[in-house]
Amino acid sequence: MMKRIAALLLTLAVALCAALPVLAAGTIEVTEDVSVSDDYDWTRFKGQNVTLNVYNWGEYISNGSDDSVDVVAAFEKLTGIKVNYTTFDSNESLYAKLKSGAANYDVIIPSDYMVAKMINEGMLAPLDYDNIPNFQKIDAGYRNPDYDPQNAYTVPYMLCTTGIIYNTTMVDEAPTCWADLWDEQYAGNILMFNNSRDAYAIAAFKSGHNINPQSTEEVDEVVEELKAQKPLVQAYVMDEIFDKMIGGEAAIGVYYSGDAITMIDDNPDLAWVFPQEGSVLSVDCMAVPAASEHKEAAEMFINFMCETDIGKANSEYIGYTTPMHDVWEVLDEDLKTSEIAYPSEEDAAREKVFTALSDEVNSELDRDEELRRGRRQLPVFAATAGHAGAGLLQYLAQGAQKDPQSVLIVSTKAAVPDVVRRPFSDRRERLWNNFIIKVLPW
Repeated sequence: MMKRIAALLLTLAVALCAALPVLAAGTIEVTEDVSVSDDYDWTRFKGQNVTLNVYNWGEYISNGSDDSVDVVAAFEKLTGIKVNYTTFDSNESLYAKLKSGAANYDVIIPSDYMVAKMINEGMLAPLDYDNIPNFQKIDAGYRNPDYDPQNAYTVPYMLCTTGIIYNTTMVDEAPTCWADLWDEQYAGNILMFNNSRDAYAIAAFKSGHNINPQSTEEVDEVVEELKAQKPLVQAYVMDEIFDKMIGGEAAIGVYYSGDAITMIDDNPDLAWVFPQEGSVLSVDCMAVPAASEHKEAAEMFINFMCETDIGKANSEYIGYTTPMHDVWEVLDEDLKTSEIAYPSEEDAAREKVFTALSDEVNSELDRDEELRRGRRQLPVFAATAGHAGAGLLQYLAQGAQKDPQSVLIVSTKAAVPDVVRRPFSDRRERLWNNFIIKVLPW
């Protein structure tokens, strides 16, 4: 009898090893490119028909294309949990979806300032870090941030900065500061953010204001800068910047660091500048909505995303900056040494972060959206699907250059900084959201 039991146990052990091969002490192989820690119970939900609803930015995870790791598929294989993965295009659309109760999500990826807003409104569930032991891999510098003291609700996912991307064949000298976006020599060749907080931050840096306005009067002062810039702007863009900059349709634009790496790889004439005045450092975070029906499984997904192989796959696929030193150490050398993804200490010292705004300032920013919804009908607020709160954008766009110069006359090619060019397929799109009604001329 004892021999039969021993034989049965041996058979089960062999079968388990075949299903999840052990590479070495401490790891379990999930796929050829992914292994995970073996001191975590990854299989406790197998056979329970659990489905996680994950809501992330578009093209913001390694998805199996271009020979990359399919992160979602690897998680499903390892855990037996099905993932229903959908995407959003702005923090504001994420917020509106959750606030309306129209859908129930288990894992979401909001940005820092939206995290603070959601915490204040009781929209996020406190995390149980017994289920997320990989949180210890997050660098100390990204723990206990202002937007989530003690990391009670969030785990950092990726980071990025904003900066200037320009075509070296279309400018005499490389731009050095945000103020160069107001230079008349670039009239008709400037691409500006189609995004309220990023556009506001650029004007605030330029004018010496706080990127997080403390009063409605401060908001109005900064908006005057954007109004003054309007005649010089070719277009207000998000995803459209890829075609325009790669195709040589504009001389200078603004965007996110991870995406700049993509554009520079596609067009070697492009280069990146970290502006002298400083830049916005954004942190996108993994969180569990308060209404989640599968909180423990959601925390397992977050823990999986913090596995070193998974962090490496995601960072190399999208080009964004990892908050985990263990991941940075194993990155492809080109990305690891990129001054775009990993700025110098001097540049990093000038980074600022978004914080949640007061109710009064938020009301000022939201007023155009309230009018668009029907309190007052104005042609400028005609909305298109997926573009919520486009009041200021549409006003500014009315005066943007309709027939921009195809090129600028230059005498020499501007110097190209020593930056890494590497292909990444992120097409992260952030849409223009609620902004200032007072800018409209009535």
